[in-house]
Amino acid sequence: MANVSVGTVDRALNNRAGISPQTRERILAIAQQLGYSPNLTARALSFGKSSIRVGLCIPREIHYFYDQIHAGFQDEAQRHQHIGLQTFYRPVKTLQSPLKPAVRELLDSKVDAIVFTPGQARQVAPLISELEHEHNVRVVCVASDDSQSARSTAICVDPVVNGSVAAELMAKLTPAGSKVAVLTGNFDTEDHAAKVRAFSTRFPVECRDGRIVETIEGFEDEEEIRRKTVKLLRTHDDLAGIYITTVNCMPVCQAVEAAQKGGKLRIISTDVFPEVSPFFIRNTLSAAIYQNPFRQGQLALQLIVDHFITGRPFPLSFHLNPVIALRSNLTLFREMRSTPESGLMESY
Repeated sequence: MANVSVGTVDRALNNRAGISPQTRERILAIAQQLGYSPNLTARALSFGKSSIRVGLCIPREIHYFYDQIHAGFQDEAQRHQHIGLQTFYRPVKTLQSPLKPAVRELLDSKVDAIVFTPGQARQVAPLISELEHEHNVRVVCVASDDSQSARSTAICVDPVVNGSVAAELMAKLTPAGSKVAVLTGNFDTEDHAAKVRAFSTRFPVECRDGRIVETIEGFEDEEEIRRKTVKLLRTHDDLAGIYITTVNCMPVCQAVEAAQKGGKLRIISTDVFPEVSPFFIRNTLSAAIYQNPFRQGQLALQLIVDHFITGRPFPLSFHLNPVIALRSNLTLFREMRSTPESGLMESY
């Protein structure tokens, strides 16, 4: 009907190069008129002859969070075994660890795509460009973005929304004129820096005469976080709240309780895991902004498979909606349900 070759139709339907915009539009119009839809099973069987190879390169620390990304990634991989999907796991030690050695190992495995967390966005950008342009490997960022790089897409909770929600919630939990502090991981991580900016901008708007007295980098080191929290509490005896932009809330809560300030100031953390339930019970933790790391891992692989099997282009970014975790709904989160009860319900 289009009076072109089968190859030209294939390029139009799968958004491939080598075809003029006018011809592509004409073929797509005919396909729409006919109600055409691809046979995904046939495509999967055809692609299965060569398989899709995908690498995952995320930190081992902090395991509360990144283990969930890994679990979601593997869960999605099980769904696509029939197409010959192969996955390769090459973790790095921390968010600040160099990615290049692990990435080289994945390239040796002939991967088609790599999922990783860009801990130091500006330093990682050249590596992403090399993967995308020189090796034709699709890069999907997870849990944080490298938005100025050539990555194919990024999956995370929008950090601006995340920080803004935390600011509004903190303002509702503290009186006017409150002094609060922010504890983050590393300003070189795009997700961390964006959350800090959003919270710092929004809190004085939401809380009349409220102000941020300190913003602290903890570099995801528990001992450094604990030490800096102790110093913060001694310096600002009238501190009303602390917003923690990362999952590393344990040393902050421990330092606050050691100073006998548990329940006296408001702490909003990020994400949930079984070890935090006692702090919720004792009211040391007021709330957490949940980022659904398991779902992030699933989506990363799902978007990659859809891209290679159906030709679907990657979205510019994929943002999940942040969810507020409180003591009353804590046991509903996947991370809490997948472990034995920790005494949370007995407190009601």
